[in-house]
Amino acid sequence: MSNEKETVVLLNMGGPRNFDEINTFLVNMFNDYYILNIKNSIIRGMVAKKIVNKIKPNVIKHYEAIGGKSPINEYTEKLINKLNSMDNTKDYKYIMNYTPPYSYDVLKELKNNDVKEITLFSMYPQYSEVTVKSSLESVYKAMKKLKYNPKINIIDRYYDNEYYNDSVVNLIKNSIGDKNSEEYILIFSAHSIPKMYVDNGDPYEYECNMNVNILKEKLKESGLYFKDVLLSYQSKIGKIEWLEPSTIDTIKKYNGEKLIIYPLAFTIDNSETIYEIDIEYREEAINKYNIKDFIVCPCLNDNISFVKTILSLSNNKIENIYYNRKIV
Repeated sequence: MSNEKETVVLLNMGGPRNFDEINTFLVNMFNDYYILNIKNSIIRGMVAKKIVNKIKPNVIKHYEAIGGKSPINEYTEKLINKLNSMDNTKDYKYIMNYTPPYSYDVLKELKNNDVKEITLFSMYPQYSEVTVKSSLESVYKAMKKLKYNPKINIIDRYYDNEYYNDSVVNLIKNSIGDKNSEEYILIFSAHSIPKMYVDNGDPYEYECNMNVNILKEKLKESGLYFKDVLLSYQSKIGKIEWLEPSTIDTIKKYNGEKLIIYPLAFTIDNSETIYEIDIEYREEAINKYNIKDFIVCPCLNDNISFVKTILSLSNNKIENIYYNRKIV
């Protein structure tokens, strides 16, 4: 029987649900061409294995510190449940790039249900090959393997969307509470990417900067003024050149100040927000750099304003200009 409902599929990187999935997550991530830019898959696999073996003990410690799993799955499932409860004209599902549910399994189900139209919704507000294109490629490869060719809509970025930016401003406002914002430095911490991607035309850095500029204006309009508002980058891996300044160097620069951090490039909390920022950076900020107050904003997660953002974008499809769909 044909399922006439359009399906909206949220795309994200994923995260381990338990200690056993940590290895799966790391192996899949570093075997991704867009993460480890080595064309030869055999060589890439060998290099990936060395990297995983080197970093895995530390990664396990990170997950031990946050309860043995990533919160990305539970938050995403809550988000999906809210989306489905608020919009019965579509079905909402999700695909993770490095942990289940994988593209092939979700798309196989959609094909079996004869779903004829799919909207692919990136959970990354700013476009990058490292994140968005990688997720799209996984979907397209699965479709080709399944010989499944539904109508495809793509929402691959929304850094300039009003609903999205209003949601961010509300989170910042709620996080600062009744404290005086003018005493704080606001740092928008985005996930860094290798600089070679930007040099080759990846729009990520530009879109992060544009996003911050939009948010600066919206914050002023809402009556929130800060001592300074700036963009930094976190989660660098390896020795190649990545986008800077780094978040920890920025924290160091503001020795003795009060800081509030918003994880700009993340929509769902994960180890890079709740461990790297809220545990690791917090400890360094307070113990090394005399930071007087250190506020970390949560990600949008299953916040109702983010639910409404996704509903709005999904019902007003945006033409993708950076990625040409190719399914043979």
